[in-house]
Amino acid sequence: MDFKDTGPDLKMKLLKYLEGFISENKSKLFDEIIQNRTRYITIILEDIYQSQNASAVLRTCDCFGIQDVHIIENKNTYEVNPDVALGSSKWLSLHKYTEVENNTVQCYDALRSQGYRIVATSPHKNDTMLDELDLQGKFALAFGTEMNGLSDAAIENADEYVKIPMYGFTESYNISVSAAIMLHHLSGKLRATSLPWQLGHDEMIDTRLSWVRSVLKHPEIYEKEFIKKHG
Repeated sequence: MDFKDTGPDLKMKLLKYLEGFISENKSKLFDEIIQNRTRYITIILEDIYQSQNASAVLRTCDCFGIQDVHIIENKNTYEVNPDVALGSSKWLSLHKYTEVENNTVQCYDALRSQGYRIVATSPHKNDTMLDELDLQGKFALAFGTEMNGLSDAAIENADEYVKIPMYGFTESYNISVSAAIMLHHLSGKLRATSLPWQLGHDEMIDTRLSWVRSVLKHPEIYEKEFIKKHG
């Protein structure tokens, strides 16, 4: 049985069943953390070739409650660096775009179809300072490589542009530092508003299911037993 397309009632039953095989402390921790998860802000990483920096971004996303990270692979394949990510990737929803030669527009289109506006994190003539970025409406922050930043396609097809104020000689921040600064500011500001930033009920169920599966050894065995009882 494929639970992706089943109704919320059956998914909830599956979740409760699987959570019976994890510790009570872990279940309570999931209860607490899921309330602070958000998809209102999401992250795009375009063609990152330094896994250490990209993995640091994943760790930052988990710390600030950002559930989704969209990874564009054009020339470079991204692999999680376990020493840097420290297991954060198993708590996130990673979406990879690899099907065509240039996957940037494909990623942008997919996010726009979900109601996101694309905000390129790059110096630009029409850019907005971080503190001035409008929080009305879901948005995706796009980050590029350390060396070249975002590609021309990523910049040209973005809806908005944002930058962090800098007062020194260096022209840019390290990508992981840039993501940390932006998410610290924006997630804190968002949580202080009345905007609907939390996950919806069904999204919470799906997310918790993925978390429970990530901590169980051979979750498919438990799911087969569940199917026998409810199939």
